[in-house]
Amino acid sequence: MASSLVSEASSNTTRGVKLGTPLPADSIIPCPRTPDTLVGRMLSAVGVHGLVSSAWGYVDSTLKWWWIPSRLPPWCPTSQIQLQTAEDMMLRCIKSSFSKRHVPISNGNLLWTLTFSNDRVKDKTPMVLLHGFGGGVGLWAQNLDALSQRRPVFAVDLLGFGQSSRPPFSMDPGAAEDQFVESIEQWRAEVGLESMILLGHNLGGFLAVSYSIKYPARVKHMVLVEPWGFPESPDPVEANRPIPVWIKALGAMFSPFNPLAGLRLVGPLGPSLVQTLRPDFKKKFSSMFADNTVAEYIYHLNVQTPSGETAFKNMSVNHGWAARPMLQRMDQLQHEIPINIIYGSRSSIDSNLGSTIKEMRPRCAVESITIRGAGHYVYADQPEDFNHRVLQACDGVV
Repeated sequence: MASSLVSEASSNTTRGVKLGTPLPADSIIPCPRTPDTLVGRMLSAVGVHGLVSSAWGYVDSTLKWWWIPSRLPPWCPTSQIQLQTAEDMMLRCIKSSFSKRHVPISNGNLLWTLTFSNDRVKDKTPMVLLHGFGGGVGLWAQNLDALSQRRPVFAVDLLGFGQSSRPPFSMDPGAAEDQFVESIEQWRAEVGLESMILLGHNLGGFLAVSYSIKYPARVKHMVLVEPWGFPESPDPVEANRPIPVWIKALGAMFSPFNPLAGLRLVGPLGPSLVQTLRPDFKKKFSSMFADNTVAEYIYHLNVQTPSGETAFKNMSVNHGWAARPMLQRMDQLQHEIPINIIYGSRSSIDSNLGSTIKEMRPRCAVESITIRGAGHYVYADQPEDFNHRVLQACDGVV
């Protein structure tokens, strides 16, 4: 996988959609809609929509010549209902009461939202959790109870991910980033939050800073957890070193595809592939689940129609580096916004980012926190320590 990955339902109704309930099954397509044939679904699964469109005439006639039947089972064994069920399983151990609903934003899009609040904390500044690439609200399962004890907490599926709408994104890196940022602002206005603490992991950390640059009055504090997209892409150390032809060929072959195309391409083998390649996720949540709950959730999160995934690809260069590195824009962030940066001691992410930001912004409160025994998914590797450090960092925000 890429570097990134209950309670009562709301009875509210928005724009004709009953919030907290799945969309109609026939409105959700497991893989992007293409002509109903095996090869059509496989091509569409990798997210190369232009290629599918231009090549389909030839493929369709070839398939007819081969007499391959047009009625074949879905290539990716998933659906919106299965994703919702997998999320419910992830959240079944949460003890706090919470509501869940789709929050409407512009262009008919919806952001899936979990809300934790009670009379004791309702007047405190809320915390908004933004997941990373390939993630969703269910991955906060070990954090939601603890974090919501001192203030309201909102967990949001980013636009293009999870149970949120999956619209097309711009191919321009800046425009795609702005679509994410504007969706967060429209969500905030719809929910009615005056200000908030933004906690973002991976891509969510990048978007938290981008949002804070544009809407500083709405952010009281930022917690960046293993954030993606801050440093510039490094120059090749050995630029003149010859690269084998087969590596160049593979790079050219896979460059048009989305990061998770392979997971959709293997179709019915996908669930087993997740369990095989990422057994660590089962271990991370072993205190909550003894079965394959987490692997199933991650699978259904990431084989739906690629949308946020495509945006991430468009915002990236050179195998995952940010096309618009955030460090180049930190001078645009208001100094009044405190920042905590949390890293895992076993992570491959450069933990010197905090020191770099502090040097760039000497008048800003910047604190780096390292959590021992944790990797990139700090909040899942060491949830108790993570929850304690986050609560401690935000304790001064009323």
